[in-house]
Amino acid sequence: MGKVIVRIKLTNYSDLVVRRLKLAKRKPRTVEVEALVDTGATRLYLKPSVIKRLGLVRTDTVRSQTTNGDALRYKYEPVQLELMGRRESFDVIETPENVPNLLGQVPLEVLDLVVDAKGQRLTPNPAHGGEQMTEEY
Repeated sequence: MGKVIVRIKLTNYSDLVVRRLKLAKRKPRTVEVEALVDTGATRLYLKPSVIKRLGLVRTDTVRSQTTNGDALRYKYEPVQLELMGRRESFDVIETPENVPNLLGQVPLEVLDLVVDAKGQRLTPNPAHGGEQMTEEY
C-alpha cells in the first residue's frame, strides 16, 4: 500500500468567530497544505510552521504515543478543516517540523471519508451513498 496524501484547507476558527460576530473585518487566516492520511493517528497533527502561519494559540499539553515512545505534545485552539467539499472544526496537536502534517482517524470519521488503499486516495464513505453522515447508536 502506498501513501495517501491530500491537500487540506485550514482556517483559524477563532478568526471565523470574530468575523461572524462582526468584531473584525480582516479575513480569517487560512492556509492550504498537504497532509499524510494516517489511520494509525488519532487527530489532526500540524507542523509548527503551519500553526504559526495560522496564528493558533496553545491551549494544553497532551501525552501522545508515537513510534518512538511516549511524547508530550502541545494542543492548540481549533481550526476549520476543509477537504473534498466537507468541513468541520478540530483541535490541533503539534507534531515536529520534520514529520508530515497528519490527518488521523477522528477527522476522517467526522468527515465521513474512508481510505481507498488500492487507489491510494480518500473517498466518501460508500456505506452512506457518498453523502456525509454521522452515526448514532
